[in-house]
Amino acid sequence: MECMENFEIRTYGRTELALCYFPDLNPQVAYRKLQYWIDYYPHLREELEKMGSGLSCRTYMPAQVQLIVGDRGAVKEDCDGCAAK
Repeated sequence: MECMENFEIRTYGRTELALCYFPDLNPQVAYRKLQYWIDYYPHLREELEKMGSGLSCRTYMPAQVQLIVGDRGAVKEDCDGCAAK
């Protein structure tokens, strides 16, 4: 998706980032789906935990967002992290 060139790597709330990927879903469902995808990539959960992210963390720091985006791929074009909507 073209959004990746405009996607801003910054601190995101966990639900905020999930809604970037799944904007049409209920926020709780979007969050659970993002967690599913994080668990789908075997090394991703481990890497996030090494960076200090656990299930109780409510935000993803920029390095963690970069890691997630790098594995999961582009976010939806209507994400608030995109400059162009």
